[in-house]
Order: sequence, then C-alpha cells, then structure tokens
Amino acid sequence: MKPTKWILIAGSLNAALAVMLGAFGAHGLKTQLDAHAMEIFQTAVDYHFIHALGLLIIGTLTAQIETRGIKISAGLLIAGIIIFCGSLYLLSVTGLRWLGAITPIGGMTFIIGWVILTITLLRAPLK
Repeated sequence: MKPTKWILIAGSLNAALAVMLGAFGAHGLKTQLDAHAMEIFQTAVDYHFIHALGLLIIGTLTAQIETRGIKISAGLLIAGIIIFCGSLYLLSVTGLRWLGAITPIGGMTFIIGWVILTITLLRAPLK
C-alpha cells in the first residue's frame, strides 16, 4: 500500500474515532465522571482529533514528497495518539494515576513526529 493511502486511512479513521469518543464522553460519561476526569477525557479527544487532521495533511503531502521522513512522522503521530490520548482516556475512566506517567511519552512522540516532518519539508524539494 502506498504511503499516501495508509496515512490517509489512518487519519480518517482516527478522526472518526475522535468524534465517536468525544460524543461518548459528552453523553455517556458526563454522569459517570467528575469535572476533572471529564477535562482529562476532553483533552484526549482534542489531541486525538488535531493529530488525526495532521495525519490527513501528512497523507496529502505524500503526493508532493514521498520520503522516509514523511512515513516516520506519520508513524510517530499514530504512536502519539495511542500513547498520549490512550493514556488520558484510560486515566479519566479508571482513575489509575500511574497512567499519567505514560502521557508525556506520547507528548514527546507527537513533538518528535512534527519536528521530523519539519526537517523533511526543509530538506525535500516540492514537486
């Protein structure tokens, strides 16, 4: 499968999942979680959706630049969604505070993914 296709599929699926989880949080969890837990859940939804859109942008960029850096940055954003957002989703619904120690790893994964994308864009000539 071409990088463009798998990145775009990952972006669109994650955007749909972010919307579904946001709706679930707003309607299914609002009576189950306290205000702090809901804030944590909403932060996960926000970052999830933003990075899903980032994947769609990266997938679109592969039509212009098809390098390893693009694939690596997309993979890191996917890993960040899993680690950062996943740990916050779980923390908010379980209350397991140790999950908060995992969240910064996902945040660094996001940052590294965006930095690699920036370096890739600086180095690669656009078609």
